[in-house]
Amino acid sequence: MSINLKKIIRLAEAVERIPGGASLLIGGFLGIGSPHRLIGELVRQGRRNLTVIANDTARPGLGIGRLIDAKAVKRLIVSHIGTNPETQRQMIAGETEVTLCPQGTLAERIRAGGYGLGGVLTATGVGTVLAATARQIEIEGKMFLLELPLAADFALIAAHRADYLGNLDYALTARNFNPIMAMAGVVVIAEAAEIVPVGVIPPDEVVTPCILVDYLVAREQVNGR
Repeated sequence: MSINLKKIIRLAEAVERIPGGASLLIGGFLGIGSPHRLIGELVRQGRRNLTVIANDTARPGLGIGRLIDAKAVKRLIVSHIGTNPETQRQMIAGETEVTLCPQGTLAERIRAGGYGLGGVLTATGVGTVLAATARQIEIEGKMFLLELPLAADFALIAAHRADYLGNLDYALTARNFNPIMAMAGVVVIAEAAEIVPVGVIPPDEVVTPCILVDYLVAREQVNGR
């Protein structure tokens, strides 16, 4: 089996491929399962005007919250911002556009984007202010909202382990949004806590197969270690 070492790139090089103004799917749930190295490098390289699709914006100084602190985000599509007062401040001040989407609907819209579906029918939001801006469809006497798919230029993924081909597995609930986002990004960049030889991850434990991963961030020494 040949191993495509060109898939494994340095952190700085991975982020250099992401231009300002790009749309990003970023995995994680309050920072758990988020690609912290990639997020930190986006801040370091000074990216601006990003569109971020994620479950939440974590907290100031943590996970996606670092992008919020750096005022790197122009638009957010998230399920909530209640844990990050800085996101709330930017939204109220008109500095960041925020679109809120129920968590389950958000996950299904991302899945639809990754699987090539035309949309998602959901009863969530029927009869609320959300319905005023959504297309409504009646099926057998019951009303549903049509929610459109979500996809992005890049998906930034955090895994527990990767092998040198780019197969990924996840640790418990840190799996959260990462696998469906890996389906919905045009370019998928993954970071992993550990990179192991091919075969160490049993085939039936691979959650995101290597065919979906374009780049895997190398494990690099920090401060000589």
